[in-house]
Amino acid sequence: MSKTWRPATQLVHGGTLRSQYGETSEAIYLTQGFVYDTSEAAEARFKGETDGFIYARYGSPTNDMFEKRMCALEGAEDARATASGMAAVTAAILCQLKAGDHIVAARALFGSCRWVVETLAPKYGIDCTLVDGRDLANWEKAITPKTKVFFLESPTNPTLEVIDIAGVARLANQIGAKVVVDNVFATPLFQKPLELGAHIVVYSATKHIDGQGRCLGGVVLSDKAWIDENLHDYFRHTGPAMSPFNAWTLLKGIETLPLRVKQQTQNAAKIADFLAEQGKVAKVIYPGRKDHPQADIIAKQMSGGSTLVCFELKGGKEAAFALQNALEIVKISNNLGDSKSLITHPATTTHKNLTDEARAELGISAGTVRLSAGIEDTDDLIEDFAKALPKVSA
Repeated sequence: MSKTWRPATQLVHGGTLRSQYGETSEAIYLTQGFVYDTSEAAEARFKGETDGFIYARYGSPTNDMFEKRMCALEGAEDARATASGMAAVTAAILCQLKAGDHIVAARALFGSCRWVVETLAPKYGIDCTLVDGRDLANWEKAITPKTKVFFLESPTNPTLEVIDIAGVARLANQIGAKVVVDNVFATPLFQKPLELGAHIVVYSATKHIDGQGRCLGGVVLSDKAWIDENLHDYFRHTGPAMSPFNAWTLLKGIETLPLRVKQQTQNAAKIADFLAEQGKVAKVIYPGRKDHPQADIIAKQMSGGSTLVCFELKGGKEAAFALQNALEIVKISNNLGDSKSLITHPATTTHKNLTDEARAELGISAGTVRLSAGIEDTDDLIEDFAKALPKVSA
């Protein structure tokens, strides 16, 4: 594989392993275990003296192809594919921490991510401080002598706040902490956290990487030394491994990632502009618009906008429900990154477990709506919103 290949080529050919049959499409190796020619060969494999697979919980040829292809796209040295995005997040954080350590996390997180750092980690003696991640001063103030991990997502779910990844990384490097970035909303095409100084990147491959609503998956990417020292044993012994069938499905999905994300982003940008002109819409937040609160940071660290749009309706929950129920093409779902356009009311779904005060801090009101633009015809999508909005009470 050539390192000079551009992303669209890497995502079709990167990391491919072919059997003796020379198949065009990658093979699915549905096996738990592997056979050794001799007892001596088995012993050498377990000692690490020879390369090869041992057990599907540790790795398999299909999973290996997916991991290598993600590394090629992300610019990472190594990766581990996990059963879901949340398995990736949990593994990336907990594998490197012990009782007494401290996490600083941006408060604007997906509900389950926030639960991991705010509720789960403290059960094991790991402290956490949540900060408004938009201001670097907040990260610096939260540092203690025991701070080991900074965790953030950017753009955030669902309000599309953008955090200065390079700035957070500089603070982390000063104290020897690691920065973990959930890069789902930017996709690996529009933002490269490792190039910006982050140490670990996580994805829910369930989203854009599959992109067609078929399976769960996640991936953790970093340098080989960090994975060998921190993630390797955690991964082997706790068992968050991805199914080889899901790895194969994701390999097929990732081939078309650039095509899908390009169309989704074009659709999202045009819908955002359309919604910004509607009287029943209080505000629109989209990383591609000049009025985004962190437009200057976006210009520095993102090469594109997003497939997501966040907007707020003036009529609160009643208006949000009326709009969602009136849409014909756009479907109501808590998923995102799909080839189908999907719409979500965060306050009653993805972020319902937060307190009213916590949602208010994040800018999630009763009228907040998150749109994940699909690959449908742009004009059809805009017409769908144009027909639905008159059914919304102001």
